[in-house]
Amino acid sequence: MYLADHQIRELVKLENLINKDEFIPQKTGNPSYGLSSFGYDARLGKEFVIFNPEVDFENFDPTQNRLKEEEDYSRYVAKYYNIEPGEFILAHTQETFNFPPNITGLVKDKSTYARLGIALQNTVLEAGWSGQITIEISNHGSRTIKLHAGMGIAQILFVYNPKPADKPYTGKYQNQKGVVLPR
Repeated sequence: MYLADHQIRELVKLENLINKDEFIPQKTGNPSYGLSSFGYDARLGKEFVIFNPEVDFENFDPTQNRLKEEEDYSRYVAKYYNIEPGEFILAHTQETFNFPPNITGLVKDKSTYARLGIALQNTVLEAGWSGQITIEISNHGSRTIKLHAGMGIAQILFVYNPKPADKPYTGKYQNQKGVVLPR
């Protein structure tokens, strides 16, 4: 069952589902952010990771290799980022999320950006996970698109199960802040 606005609002109060200091109780802005009828539109943070186009990632094995800053990628802190056609970057949400053991999150694209060719990797936020969400963004369109920090970037849907998970998430991405690369 997906949670509705009144359920999300209650879980923010009771469980700090979305950090209370960062929670926006109603939709606002363009692209919109804040609480929606059946989800939450998260805001884009100010940190961006851009991959070096000169590096050959064709045979990169994440079980054997680690990305090296300044060689494989660069980090930027900025008020916006212009994502070029064909480019792939990492960013993060401004909000911090705290999933109880009976709620899983789904990261979804925002239609305003999707209509321009911007796609997010639609990832799963496991029950028990906490942190800022690292967002994977691709530009499949033909134009450079300006992504503004502080504006809506992803819709988060909350999936409820009345029985908590036997083994909630405790893995390597727990309590992440900013952009976290593959570990």
